Amino acid sequence: MASDANDTMFAEERKLKIIDLLSQNKKVTVAELVHLFNVSSATIRSDLRDLNNKGQIIRTHGGAIIESGPGFEQETEQKRDLNLAAEQQIARIAIELINDGDTVIFDTGTTTVELAKLLSKRRRVTAVTNDLEIARCLGEMDSISVLMLGGEVRKKFHCTVGAAGIKMLAQLSVDKAFMDTNSLSISNGASTPNIQQAETKKAMISSAKKVILLCSSRRLGKDSFAHFASLDQIDTLVIEQIEESEKFEFQERGVEVLTASC
Repeated sequence: MASDANDTMFAEERKLKIIDLLSQNKKVTVAELVHLFNVSSATIRSDLRDLNNKGQIIRTHGGAIIESGPGFEQETEQKRDLNLAAEQQIARIAIELINDGDTVIFDTGTTTVELAKLLSKRRRVTAVTNDLEIARCLGEMDSISVLMLGGEVRKKFHCTVGAAGIKMLAQLSVDKAFMDTNSLSISNGASTPNIQQAETKKAMISSAKKVILLCSSRRLGKDSFAHFASLDQIDTLVIEQIEESEKFEFQERGVEVLTASC
């Protein structure tokens, strides 16, 4: 049995990695986690118990599973930091697509938050968003004008949805929309688990001259409940890494693909 003295990873970071592992593999065993993190089985059982009590996983005999399927959606705080390095890499690519004087939409999402943090590099940009964290971040930048979309606040998701925001978007025309997504597939395009969220995303896309999708590679090949954009509605895909064969398929369908190696 491994000793807890070898546990060099902070407990919260380890729990986030457990959730991420479950989101990919759907189930794990205590033995697998003990081997992966080099900690005792008692430590892993404690982690799983805490995550189960928070409703983030389902504890089973000898391991854990995670609720999954097209209707499952992790809360914002659960997603934060799960793939931070990739999201920051995507944001550094995407910021190059924003010019001084642009009007842009920032969809809600952990990747678009990372992009918003870089906007201080630009001047005279007008940003429209339904994300409370993005609005707060941009509100502190002197050179950025911010329009916050109205609507119902989705608790634990830090954003607004609903008819009020959609009505506002119908009156706008912007240069670029930077969209986040829960899932992306060649056959079904971009999708999200929540119908209200999908309707707001559709309105954002309709208001933009150019649509840029920000998507980490771990979301490729997946499909969520509510589709909001087919590939012919997406101009550019920004992703940290992608297989050449997949990149070719997107390009064949008219989607520009930007990665760190471009």
